[in-house]
Amino acid sequence: MSDSERTGRPDVPAGLPAEVPTDAQVEVAAETFRMLSSSTRLRIVWLLVHAEADVTGLAAASGQSVQTVSQHLAKMRLAGLVSSRKEGRRVFYVVDDPHVVALVDQIFDHIAPDGSLAPDPA
Repeated sequence: MSDSERTGRPDVPAGLPAEVPTDAQVEVAAETFRMLSSSTRLRIVWLLVHAEADVTGLAAASGQSVQTVSQHLAKMRLAGLVSSRKEGRRVFYVVDDPHVVALVDQIFDHIAPDGSLAPDPA
């Protein structure tokens, strides 16, 4: 059987999917990974996957200044990675998108505390 008979497209070798993500999907995915490529933003997202917090709490937990955390939160909110709600004068942030939660959980499940790759679970 030829490659084109297996995939339905003559230009796609067997074993590779005939359908690929759209350019728009790839661009949004790349932007998401760019947002998470900052160790500070990734730490903030990890914290917000586990609990809702305000800027002051996130600054204390992440070891960053309030100004730095605030700037990162603004970028991540615009990118749709975090959401916010006001309570009086305070603004609380959280990651409530289950896809972002799963992505963050999976990457940290794959990395041991010493930074090495963790073995796959049996």
